[in-house]
Amino acid sequence: MRSFSKAALAALVTVSATSVAAPAFAQVQGLGVVDLQEAVRRSNAFTTAMTQIQTTYKAQIDQANTRRTAIQNELKPQVDAFEAARRAPNANQQALQTQYQGIQQREQTAQQELGRILQPVQLAQAYVNEQIVRQLEPALDRVMAARRLSVILPPDATVKSLPAAQVTNDVIAELNRSVPSVQITPPAGWQPGGQQQAAPAAAAPAPATTTRPRGR
Repeated sequence: MRSFSKAALAALVTVSATSVAAPAFAQVQGLGVVDLQEAVRRSNAFTTAMTQIQTTYKAQIDQANTRRTAIQNELKPQVDAFEAARRAPNANQQALQTQYQGIQQREQTAQQELGRILQPVQLAQAYVNEQIVRQLEPALDRVMAARRLSVILPPDATVKSLPAAQVTNDVIAELNRSVPSVQITPPAGWQPGGQQQAAPAAAAPAPATTTRPRGR
């Protein structure tokens, strides 16, 4: 599948603007707009798999949520104390810096801890995503053939398009036919990208555990 540069897109727009004699249908017929992320996210395989992951890995998710709440409660007094000290007249900048660094370090270790807890969940999500993404290009090819399209663009590469140019739902329908379901448990040693590794990779960072204090 070819991707268009901004220069090529500008040229395409210019040609379309000058070809005023061509009917609107003919101009739209060769161009399609698709949101690939939405197509994957709304596919039956993805939505079903996400529900299964919530059930299969409920223990890890609950554990992470419990730890996240505990860490937020632990950090809140420190963040409040930092904010109060920062607003004080003639605040000691060196002391503020020490407080700020301490909060940052605790947040980083908390993210690492949550990442370790959620690593099986994140791997399962990545495995699901990869199985569906592998079917995207064939799905796009079938949509392009059925709709007689020569160009597919993402939404952020278009200024304006007619509803007839939107083919995201077509791609979703093709994905539902070609990959109705996927596995949520990756093979032993699997890593995103399809690589098999003897040892697990480092845990992906978890979302921030609390509102980060503003710097000095």
